[in-house]
Amino acid sequence: MSQTYDRGLVEDFGRWREFTAGMWAWVFHKFTGWVLIGYLFTHIAVLSTSTTGAGAYKATLQGLESLLIVRIGEVGLLAVAVFHILNGVRLLFVDLGVGLEAQDKSFYASLVVTAVIVLASVPTFMEGVF
Repeated sequence: MSQTYDRGLVEDFGRWREFTAGMWAWVFHKFTGWVLIGYLFTHIAVLSTSTTGAGAYKATLQGLESLLIVRIGEVGLLAVAVFHILNGVRLLFVDLGVGLEAQDKSFYASLVVTAVIVLASVPTFMEGVF
């Protein structure tokens, strides 16, 4: 016999305020994972230009690096990758039973460390390689 469960209204968009740090960590980790998968396909597309010759690959890279939006996207990619890595390490420790009491603090620490690394890297990304 099946039981019913009231999950609330789907249209109740105000429920995001009820999210705890653990829920935000889960949401951000899933989002960054999907962004990294999407980037993988873009990365493969750019690398595929190297099969036509070194000149075409270098021209592709120079064309991309000359665009400000690509440099900003690289900073975003760094932020996504660093957070995903740090949160993954945090989850590894939680799964091992280390720091179970401080999950919220470790999530906030991973956000702060991500912000510090990304902000320190912005000048390097903005000046470009080529």
